[in-house]
Amino acid sequence: MKIVVQRSKQAKVTVQGETVGEIAHGYVLLVGITHEDTASDVKWMADKVSGLRIFEDDAEKMNLSILDVGGAVLSVSQFTLYGDCRKGRRPNFMAAARPEQAKELYELFNEQLRAAGLTVATGRFGAMMEVELVNDGPVTLILESGA
Repeated sequence: MKIVVQRSKQAKVTVQGETVGEIAHGYVLLVGITHEDTASDVKWMADKVSGLRIFEDDAEKMNLSILDVGGAVLSVSQFTLYGDCRKGRRPNFMAAARPEQAKELYELFNEQLRAAGLTVATGRFGAMMEVELVNDGPVTLILESGA
Protein backbone atom coordinates (compact mmCIF):
# COMPACT_ATOMS: atom_id res chain seq x y z
CA MET A 1 0.00 0.00 0.00
CA LYS A 2 1.29 3.42 -0.91
CA ILE A 3 -0.15 6.76 0.19
CA VAL A 4 0.80 10.29 -0.75
CA VAL A 5 -0.08 12.51 2.22
CA GLN A 6 -0.55 16.19 1.49
CA ARG A 7 -1.25 18.56 4.33
CA SER A 8 -3.87 20.96 3.02
CA LYS A 9 -5.76 24.07 4.02
CA GLN A 10 -8.75 23.07 1.87
CA ALA A 11 -9.49 20.48 -0.76
CA LYS A 12 -12.24 19.02 -2.89
CA VAL A 13 -12.77 16.34 -5.50
CA THR A 14 -15.25 16.62 -8.35
CA VAL A 15 -16.62 14.08 -10.80
CA GLN A 16 -18.21 15.42 -13.99
CA GLY A 17 -18.60 18.86 -12.41
CA GLU A 18 -20.22 17.55 -9.19
CA THR A 19 -18.37 17.96 -5.89
CA VAL A 20 -18.33 14.50 -4.30
CA GLY A 21 -15.93 15.17 -1.40
CA GLU A 22 -14.65 18.30 0.33
CA ILE A 23 -12.71 19.23 3.48
CA ALA A 24 -11.63 22.47 5.15
CA HIS A 25 -8.19 21.55 6.54
CA GLY A 26 -6.35 18.30 7.10
CA TYR A 27 -4.97 15.74 4.68
CA VAL A 28 -5.48 14.89 1.06
CA LEU A 29 -4.57 11.21 0.73
CA LEU A 30 -3.83 9.63 -2.63
CA VAL A 31 -4.26 5.94 -1.85
CA GLY A 32 -2.67 3.21 -3.97
CA ILE A 33 -3.25 -0.49 -3.33
CA THR A 34 -1.20 -3.35 -4.74
CA HIS A 35 -2.28 -6.96 -5.14
CA GLU A 36 -0.12 -8.02 -2.18
CA ASP A 37 -1.90 -5.74 0.32
CA THR A 38 -3.99 -7.16 3.15
CA ALA A 39 -6.27 -5.91 5.90
CA SER A 40 -3.18 -5.85 8.13
CA ASP A 41 -1.50 -3.34 5.77
CA VAL A 42 -4.65 -1.23 5.78
CA LYS A 43 -4.79 -1.11 9.59
CA TRP A 44 -1.08 -0.24 9.84
CA MET A 45 -1.49 2.59 7.33
CA ALA A 46 -4.62 3.97 9.00
CA ASP A 47 -2.80 4.01 12.35
CA LYS A 48 0.22 5.69 10.75
CA VAL A 49 -1.86 8.35 8.99
CA SER A 50 -3.99 9.21 12.02
CA GLY A 51 -0.95 9.43 14.30
CA LEU A 52 1.45 11.31 12.00
CA ARG A 53 2.65 14.48 13.71
CA ILE A 54 3.04 16.93 10.84
CA PHE A 55 1.06 19.94 12.09
CA GLU A 56 2.85 22.72 13.97
CA ASP A 57 2.45 23.32 17.67
CA ASP A 58 2.76 26.75 19.34
CA ALA A 59 6.55 26.55 19.00
CA GLU A 60 6.16 25.97 15.23
CA LYS A 61 7.47 22.39 15.50
CA MET A 62 5.77 19.54 13.64
CA ASN A 63 4.43 17.97 16.78
CA LEU A 64 0.65 17.62 16.36
CA SER A 65 -1.43 14.97 14.61
CA ILE A 66 -4.49 15.51 12.48
CA LEU A 67 -6.56 14.37 15.47
CA ASP A 68 -4.89 17.01 17.66
CA VAL A 69 -5.80 19.83 15.26
CA GLY A 70 -9.31 18.60 14.43
CA GLY A 71 -8.51 18.12 10.75
CA ALA A 72 -10.37 16.01 8.22
CA VAL A 73 -9.28 13.65 5.44
CA LEU A 74 -10.03 13.70 1.74
CA SER A 75 -9.19 10.17 0.58
CA VAL A 76 -8.80 9.53 -3.14
CA SER A 77 -8.16 6.12 -4.68
CA GLN A 78 -5.10 6.34 -6.95
CA PHE A 79 -4.05 3.16 -8.77
CA THR A 80 -1.50 5.14 -10.79
CA LEU A 81 0.78 5.23 -7.72
CA TYR A 82 1.74 1.72 -8.79
CA GLY A 83 2.61 2.75 -12.34
CA ASP A 84 6.00 1.34 -13.36
CA CYS A 85 7.78 3.70 -15.75
CA ARG A 86 11.17 2.00 -15.86
CA LYS A 87 10.68 0.61 -19.38
CA GLY A 88 9.26 2.40 -22.37
CA ARG A 89 7.18 5.53 -22.24
CA ARG A 90 3.81 4.16 -21.16
CA PRO A 91 3.37 3.15 -17.49
CA ASN A 92 2.75 -0.49 -16.63
CA PHE A 93 0.10 -0.90 -13.93
CA MET A 94 0.57 -4.62 -13.27
CA ALA A 95 1.49 -3.98 -9.61
CA ALA A 96 -1.83 -2.23 -8.91
CA ALA A 97 -4.50 -4.39 -7.31
CA ARG A 98 -7.48 -5.51 -9.40
CA PRO A 99 -10.43 -3.13 -8.91
CA GLU A 100 -12.48 -5.59 -6.79
CA GLN A 101 -9.64 -6.10 -4.29
CA ALA A 102 -8.58 -2.45 -4.33
CA LYS A 103 -12.09 -1.15 -3.69
CA GLU A 104 -12.60 -3.46 -0.73
CA LEU A 105 -9.29 -2.48 0.89
CA TYR A 106 -9.74 1.21 0.07
CA GLU A 107 -13.15 1.21 1.77
CA LEU A 108 -11.70 -0.67 4.76
CA PHE A 109 -8.93 1.94 5.00
CA ASN A 110 -11.48 4.76 5.11
CA GLU A 111 -13.51 2.88 7.74
CA GLN A 112 -10.36 2.47 9.87
CA LEU A 113 -9.70 6.23 9.67
CA ARG A 114 -13.27 6.93 10.74
CA ALA A 115 -12.91 4.45 13.61
CA ALA A 116 -9.85 6.44 14.75
CA GLY A 117 -12.10 9.50 15.07
CA LEU A 118 -11.43 11.24 11.77
CA THR A 119 -13.96 12.80 9.42
CA VAL A 120 -13.33 11.25 6.00
CA ALA A 121 -14.58 12.54 2.65
CA THR A 122 -13.80 10.54 -0.48
CA GLY A 123 -13.65 10.69 -4.19
CA ARG A 124 -15.54 8.15 -6.28
CA PHE A 125 -13.71 4.86 -6.76
CA GLY A 126 -12.84 4.19 -10.40
CA ALA A 127 -14.10 7.54 -11.70
CA MET A 128 -12.16 10.24 -13.53
CA MET A 129 -11.76 12.85 -10.80
CA GLU A 130 -10.49 16.38 -10.48
CA VAL A 131 -8.73 17.04 -7.19
CA GLU A 132 -8.17 20.61 -6.02
CA LEU A 133 -6.19 21.50 -2.94
CA VAL A 134 -4.27 24.24 -1.25
CA ASN A 135 -1.15 22.44 -0.06
CA ASP A 136 -0.20 23.74 3.39
CA GLY A 137 3.55 24.21 3.79
CA PRO A 138 3.83 22.56 1.36
CA VAL A 139 4.05 19.34 3.33
CA THR A 140 3.92 16.18 1.22
CA LEU A 141 4.99 12.70 2.35
CA ILE A 142 4.93 9.23 0.80
CA LEU A 143 4.04 6.33 3.09
CA GLU A 144 4.47 2.67 2.16
CA SER A 145 3.35 -0.37 4.08
CA GLY A 146 5.85 -3.16 4.55
CA ALA A 147 8.71 -0.71 4.00
